[in-house]
Amino acid sequence: MDTRILLQIFLRTYMVGATFNTKGMQNVGLAYIMDPGLRALYAAEPRALKRARGRYLKHYNTHPFWTPLLVGIFLSMEKKIALGMLPADILPKLRSTTVYTLSALGDSFFGGSFLVLWSLVGVNLAIAGCTGTLVVWICLCLCGLQLFKMYTFGRGYAQGLSFLQRLKSWNLIDWGQRLKLINSVLVALFVLQAAPAGGLWTLAWAAGAGLLALAGFMREWDRSMLLAALVLGGLVLPWEKIFAFVSM
Repeated sequence: MDTRILLQIFLRTYMVGATFNTKGMQNVGLAYIMDPGLRALYAAEPRALKRARGRYLKHYNTHPFWTPLLVGIFLSMEKKIALGMLPADILPKLRSTTVYTLSALGDSFFGGSFLVLWSLVGVNLAIAGCTGTLVVWICLCLCGLQLFKMYTFGRGYAQGLSFLQRLKSWNLIDWGQRLKLINSVLVALFVLQAAPAGGLWTLAWAAGAGLLALAGFMREWDRSMLLAALVLGGLVLPWEKIFAFVSM
């Protein structure tokens, strides 16, 4: 496919949610993204073009960071459908599996880990007064994200469904868990920087930050038990006497 058309399709992936709706969710955006490629593939077959457009107006919803990859795969499959190498009904089957699997993975890795890391590093740099480093960090993350989108779009188009095997080898679920551990430490660092300094208050905030970091390394059941112990402790401690002692 022409490079100009591929570039046009890739740039349109940034608008996948522009016409988000409750029925089809991102389906109109997906149809808009795919249209230049479909017109190129089915230029001489108006009826086939109409059917192809209809395939992308079905329900579609995934994490937007995965849209370039999925669009690349869809284009690769449409080329084979246009050549008669694949049946057209394979696309609904793909949407019912791959799209929603990537949606869950995207919410976990990007929404629950990477973007949180991005934000926590940023707020720690901001509260520390490292404005220059903060700007560099934001620019690096933004540029890295665009490179990731371009790479996955290109690989999806070049390799089709086979690229999903390579994606599986990245172990993004495990990496997401590692990032969450780092995030717990970053939360603790933020608490220490934002807490009022002086006397026993510094020790108290340090202990609280340490518990936050520790919770990130615990299993879910252990975290629940720690939280329950803290809540019960908070209810029974004589806070009036503690405040009076700390304020001395």
